[in-house]
Amino acid sequence: MKYLLIILSLTCTISFAQDNASSSKTKWVQNFEKAKHKAENNEKSILMYFTGSDWCMPCIMLKEDFFESEKFKDYKDSFVFVKVDIPRNQDLLTEKQIEHNYSLLEKYNTSKVFPLITILSSKGDVLEKVSGYNAMRDPSNYFELLDKFK
Repeated sequence: MKYLLIILSLTCTISFAQDNASSSKTKWVQNFEKAKHKAENNEKSILMYFTGSDWCMPCIMLKEDFFESEKFKDYKDSFVFVKVDIPRNQDLLTEKQIEHNYSLLEKYNTSKVFPLITILSSKGDVLEKVSGYNAMRDPSNYFELLDKFK
């Protein structure tokens, strides 16, 4: 009986910890129409992130330094997040998602700059953009952008 109570207690603790960990993660939307609908319903701006997840070193550094930082978690409820991945390895996404991402690339990233963060209104109008990331690894201009639209 004593062991049963210990196991039950550990199970509840692990479950609670997992729930808290998953609630602190940013939820990325893959479909832009759904993102606009969600943004309009929640009166939020959209943060659209253009990345080349398997080939763009600045994108990988930005992911580590910005999107995975403790400070970024403070913004998770302030925006609707859309990730537009343009990987070289076409097996990473479905054909439908690749087509969708390339249509967003043609409309919102015509210069094909990576990484690019674009802040959009809930209607899809561009409000501001910040592009590039360098070896100095200072994401402060990205945080300044988020503060402006939070």
